[in-house]
Amino acid sequence: MRKFAITAAILLWMAGPVSGQTNFDDFTPLVSNIPAGALPETAPFELANPLWKQEAIAQRSTQLSLGQFNTGTWDMQTVNETGPDAGRYLFTGFETYNAGIQRTDLVNGGTTTIFQSPAPNDFIAFDASFWTPWGTYLTAEESWSNPLSDPQTQTASPYGRLFEITNPLADPADIDIVHRDILPRVSHEGLELDAAGNFYFIDERDGGHLYRYTSATPDQPTFFDAGQTSVLRVGDGTVDRATGAYEWIALTDEAGNPLPGSVIVTDGNGLTALDGRATPNEAAFLGTNYNRPEDLELRTLPGGEEFLFMASTTNDEVYALDLAAGEIIRFADQTTIDAATGLPVGSAFNNVDNLAVDAAGNIYIVEDQGGGAADIWFAADADNDGVAETVARWASISTVGAEPSGLYFDPFDPNVAYVNIQHPSSGNDLTIRITAADAIPEPETMAFLLMGLAGLASARRFRAA
Repeated sequence: MRKFAITAAILLWMAGPVSGQTNFDDFTPLVSNIPAGALPETAPFELANPLWKQEAIAQRSTQLSLGQFNTGTWDMQTVNETGPDAGRYLFTGFETYNAGIQRTDLVNGGTTTIFQSPAPNDFIAFDASFWTPWGTYLTAEESWSNPLSDPQTQTASPYGRLFEITNPLADPADIDIVHRDILPRVSHEGLELDAAGNFYFIDERDGGHLYRYTSATPDQPTFFDAGQTSVLRVGDGTVDRATGAYEWIALTDEAGNPLPGSVIVTDGNGLTALDGRATPNEAAFLGTNYNRPEDLELRTLPGGEEFLFMASTTNDEVYALDLAAGEIIRFADQTTIDAATGLPVGSAFNNVDNLAVDAAGNIYIVEDQGGGAADIWFAADADNDGVAETVARWASISTVGAEPSGLYFDPFDPNVAYVNIQHPSSGNDLTIRITAADAIPEPETMAFLLMGLAGLASARRFRAA
């Protein structure tokens, strides 16, 4: 029956993105971490449902053995979500001082480095991975410093840049990577795009900010040609980590030109740039400070309402922006109830970093900690009000020296997710594919599945509404 399964899998992949139902929210919450080193590196997770499967689909050691450039520290990832061969390729950046990007073929197997920094420190710390509606790939540098905000710095760094690969499916020799310099310089991680075409990004540091870029030509290849960048302000902007009604304070005009009084620097490459870190600390442009904002994730409710989620690592908090209501809410923190115990989760919920959303709209929160401490949490928001009722330990990593990074749910298969094992002590970064159920059942079970799983639903151990 294997031939049937392969054929059906191809048909599912060709059908396009799916949503609504997944088996990833069918689990019994883990009570504690898995000890460091307790599991093999190629199967590094204790998963909250023992029926789920995990396998390594890419290994740095393999790439090095093939003579490929691969500096490791694999971070955020995405598939090609639109266009030719949609869903076939998984893209991952290298968060190192000799950055690069790799592409994994999910159909035929094999991983290829499609871009590498020409020399150390030319391109550094690629973190973000984002697929645009017009069929390009975005990444950005998680590094920025300047004398105003970092007094020990002598000159502005040449980094903090957003890059767009305009032809990400091309042969590596033909890859075209472009610096989109209309955005101000910040230390990048999360990137998101809402239904109206607003583009969101952060500055990852204590006292960092959340920004919005509004293009003059949204949903077009010319998206970054002209547009306005603004910073989020709650109240008068003087209260750190504030919640409540917010507004967007312009840093540039609608064409992207810095407004008078903003902070302009000349970087180490001799390029002039708007300093996105220092400018929101000026009185005229004051933005609300958050402590080390990192990842961003967009959740769309069944009625079309959108929530933008932001992880704030230093204070172990996740925020939700209700984009329609213009309000920012604290979504989860150490006072949120642990579904395994019924008590506040406390210090078990620590150093929150990456975020992800599955096909049903469930939110996942990934910790930036080492193996034996780092967990992935499932956050339940049954009433869709932007406040999690509970968090539940969904997976725990054991790999020594590593953290889980880049959790990403396959938009073409609701029961497949990918996550990287980043900077393990062994040096062998991995991409792990987690499968919540056989994506294609055997023919004898197909009729049963078509009739629905109502009987099984009542027996599920943990299911968010």
